[in-house]
Amino acid sequence: MSGSLKKFYIIAWAIGLIFYFLDYVIRSAPAVMIPQLVDNFNTTELKLISMIGTYYYTYSTCSLIAGIALDKFGAKKSLFVGTLILGIGCLLFLLSTQVAGVSGRLLQGAGCAFAFPGCVYLASKGFSSKSLATAIGFTQCIGMLGGTAGQFVVGPWIEEGVNIYTFWLWSGIATIITAFGLFFIIPSEKKAKDLEATQSQHIGYLEPYKIVFKNPQSWLCGITSGLLFAPTTIFAMTWAVAFFEKDKQFVFHDAAITSAMVAFGWVFGCPLLGFITDKIGRRKPVLIGGAVLMIISLLQLIYLPDLYPAKISMFIFGIGSGAAMIPYSVIKEANPDYVKGSATGAINFITFGVTTLLSPIFSKWFGESLGKVSSGDLHFQHSVLFWIGGIVLAIIVSLMLKETGSKVQINNEIG
Repeated sequence: MSGSLKKFYIIAWAIGLIFYFLDYVIRSAPAVMIPQLVDNFNTTELKLISMIGTYYYTYSTCSLIAGIALDKFGAKKSLFVGTLILGIGCLLFLLSTQVAGVSGRLLQGAGCAFAFPGCVYLASKGFSSKSLATAIGFTQCIGMLGGTAGQFVVGPWIEEGVNIYTFWLWSGIATIITAFGLFFIIPSEKKAKDLEATQSQHIGYLEPYKIVFKNPQSWLCGITSGLLFAPTTIFAMTWAVAFFEKDKQFVFHDAAITSAMVAFGWVFGCPLLGFITDKIGRRKPVLIGGAVLMIISLLQLIYLPDLYPAKISMFIFGIGSGAAMIPYSVIKEANPDYVKGSATGAINFITFGVTTLLSPIFSKWFGESLGKVSSGDLHFQHSVLFWIGGIVLAIIVSLMLKETGSKVQINNEIG
């Protein structure tokens, strides 16, 4: 691929980051406007929360569809359609009916499923293998900034009286503008066509996933990533506030800030660990090192809580959890180039599957007993040890991964 074409892909990737930023803003914003949405859709709070949760139904299934679309039709058409669907989903929230609300949220999930695989696809076209993990880490960093903005920026706006219609209108407009920006900037696949792109045109729609899922390394990547993601998505971003309040007796404000430090740590950890793994040319040492840092921070939190504040513990944990993104580089390097999109869709699907499996287990074992035990400290320790066990399992699984870093690729070429 020519240097000028790579530059176009890098520019397209930068615009794709706007799509991914909006993805996380739109994903997280409903949590700070629940009373307003209840009034808008004339429903109950319980039904509204169920409505918001429908996002993940289409997000999980469309992750696989996004991978196929990227490999079969290229980024230009796929990302345009995905971003446009997200924009339409936002605009449907302007209608005051429950049908519009559910339809809008389903479309938001479907559209957002294209954001991360699309950005990774563009990054893999624009950056060399030496810089790919850094680019993917930076991509995730932008997403986490969007998630933070969706709550800590949008929340105060709503409190100050900004109408939710204004938010959803401008979110929809911004997303649709981004869709057309991607369509006009992403190079045509005909211009970027090479041998492997030609190969992808001659295989069936499901063949890319057959290739990816038949590769044991793909499953190892997904399981490792899922086990490292779960403590962040299930515990830190869902349960942590309640656990800090009821087990550790934090006031709500401190519990919320402490939990939010994980996402803040991600903002630094994802690009930092990506940069380190690209710099040394190896994936596994940084992956395992990040997981070990997660374990150390959690052990300090439960056994040496007076060493430094819980906010710092959770921030360090967030930095270490950036290692969960490294398998996204590994799976792309462990599979043929012409299934890049499907590889990302597959790891998204497996990762989501692992977290979906662990969530009800954690809820049953620890969530139901929250606030009902005699010793809150002991309950908190046991709940955190559950996640430490998962991280240890992730390290064990990662040992079975083949090293795919640039140093290994160079050695293979020399050999």
